[in-house]
Amino acid sequence: MLYVKICIGSSCYVKGSQTLIEKFQEKMKEYGCEKEIDFVGSFCTGKCNRVGVTFTVGNEIYTGITTDNFNEFFTNTVLPALKKSKQEA
Repeated sequence: MLYVKICIGSSCYVKGSQTLIEKFQEKMKEYGCEKEIDFVGSFCTGKCNRVGVTFTVGNEIYTGITTDNFNEFFTNTVLPALKKSKQEA
């Protein structure tokens, strides 16, 4: 199981976390991995950035995620982490 958190604290909320939640859920459906990813909201991780939203994938924190770079983030970060978590299970 891969654990993914999205910050829904006030700063990230203003920067579009709700939209990114919807995009993440759409991608999980697209790839059929809803049961393999535990996707939850979290409050501030203390890594606020001037641009974008903060995600935690496994134990790694990623800042600056926006609607513009979300697809790249999902493809280059989330999917490889999911593959790794399956291999470790």
